[in-house]
Amino acid sequence: MNLDQSDPGRHYNPEAIARYYRRRPWHSIWRTVTVVWCFLGFILGLLWDRWRHEEGQHTPERAAHLRRILTRLGPTFIKVGQALSTRPDLVRQDFLNELMKLQDQLPPFSNDLAMTTIRQEIDQDLSNIFSEISPQPVAAASLGQVYKARLWTGEQVAVKVQRPHLLPIISLDLYLMRWLAGWIAPWLPLNLGHDLTLIVDEFGTKLFEEIDYIHEGRNAEQFAAYFGDDPQVKVPVIYWRYTSTRVLTLEWIEGFNLNDTAGIEAAGLDLNSLILVGVTSGLRQLLEFGFFHADPHPGNLFAMADGRMAFIDFGMMDQLEQGTKENLVDAVVHLINKDYDELGNDFVKLGFLTPETDVRPIIPALERVLGNAIGESVKDFNFKTITDSFSELMFEYPFRVPAKFALIIRSLVTQEGIALTLNPSFKIVEVAYPYVARRLLNGETPAMRRRLIEILFKDDKFQWQRLENMIHIAQSDQSFDLLPTAQLGIQYLLSEEGDFLRRQILLVLTEDERLHTEEVQRLWQLVQPTIQPRRLWNAAVGALVEFSSNQVAALRQS
Repeated sequence: MNLDQSDPGRHYNPEAIARYYRRRPWHSIWRTVTVVWCFLGFILGLLWDRWRHEEGQHTPERAAHLRRILTRLGPTFIKVGQALSTRPDLVRQDFLNELMKLQDQLPPFSNDLAMTTIRQEIDQDLSNIFSEISPQPVAAASLGQVYKARLWTGEQVAVKVQRPHLLPIISLDLYLMRWLAGWIAPWLPLNLGHDLTLIVDEFGTKLFEEIDYIHEGRNAEQFAAYFGDDPQVKVPVIYWRYTSTRVLTLEWIEGFNLNDTAGIEAAGLDLNSLILVGVTSGLRQLLEFGFFHADPHPGNLFAMADGRMAFIDFGMMDQLEQGTKENLVDAVVHLINKDYDELGNDFVKLGFLTPETDVRPIIPALERVLGNAIGESVKDFNFKTITDSFSELMFEYPFRVPAKFALIIRSLVTQEGIALTLNPSFKIVEVAYPYVARRLLNGETPAMRRRLIEILFKDDKFQWQRLENMIHIAQSDQSFDLLPTAQLGIQYLLSEEGDFLRRQILLVLTEDERLHTEEVQRLWQLVQPTIQPRRLWNAAVGALVEFSSNQVAALRQS
């Protein structure tokens, strides 16, 4: 096993890495000495503060020191710091805030070495591939650097070149981290809920995927396929002829960094439209596709002159199962509705709490912390505030953050931060909750329809206020048309699947031994401006025709 060789099919294999370095102990010893020396001053500082009872006073200084150490130790430790910045179950809040400042940047490496890497990987002379290439990298990150070039066929491209000897550096660091995790785990009073070595392995798997540029190219094409119906999202084309494990050639994206508010406004682009595209695309990734960009920082998102949002850098992606997507929808709605009993169950389903956990003692804490964070109005919702407040519960109760959700949290916090940079008065719920409400009201899948019924019925009683809230919030999106939703609802009621709901509606209208005419009237007043009688009649007829056609088709099949 040669850890310095590129292998397109390589995967993180902790056992193989361990065998390799056990036979080469001098590598491990030297790196261990380097790491220990870097952390020694930091640890002594913490002990000194504790001895003098000045921990709180010097916390900002110590947190900044930790960030500088991680940067100095290189790519693996930068990535570790970024991963830890989303783990309130492992790191105190005051240190989390500093780790979130970690920049995925290092000084560029030698141009000659970069050009040699391109020649070796593509197996062609550069003059045969590019008519021109920038003399210096236009960007340098912890894993590689990027050059701007032009192919002989005329296309402008970005050429991403991996740092030299990156695989052995990362492998050695992961080997040492895994060894340390196995040794110290029994001695640490951390509320992990699972083995520390598992956390290292999850991290190692993602990091190995990120340094495989063929894997990144496939991610980009899958992402583009999902957004094929969205003209507002741009994904660069991959040039596979000039791509390998360590070199990635892709379409050059000309646009404005999302931190460049002045440039975006000077180009005549609408900031609120960009925010809407960015947040909606993020929600679609999580709740529709289940395939999401886990590193959407400002350097990976560009506003194009035509108003489109361009995504780049698809090394860090993750996939959610269908059940997880549906449970996420549940959690969002239960959080907004302040239904903390159900939210506690959602945390079990999502893996934040183990199935054997008794959630009853946790419910009051959820209500106290999250209720204060949300505020009196749904419009006060701020995702960063929620995550900061939620971290207070991590050391008091047996919460853990599953690896996938660490990436989701990072993604959502980053997207909200970008949106707030563009518009300081932005509230993520003004986009997020209308989107979730629309999906539930539209009932696109049987699972979504079941969840809508679960949300609208509690303890066998219909929640009129919830339905009013959902319709009101969904209508806050000007593109939402309630009429197609009404048509889908009529079709559902007439279907075999809707038998339960038909019976429930009859019970609802007469529950508590009275007719609920007041609630029905309020709903009608809410929807009347958008549903004219003629349109409603046409929708009802359309639903009946669709229902009849489906019934005939079903009979023919039988």
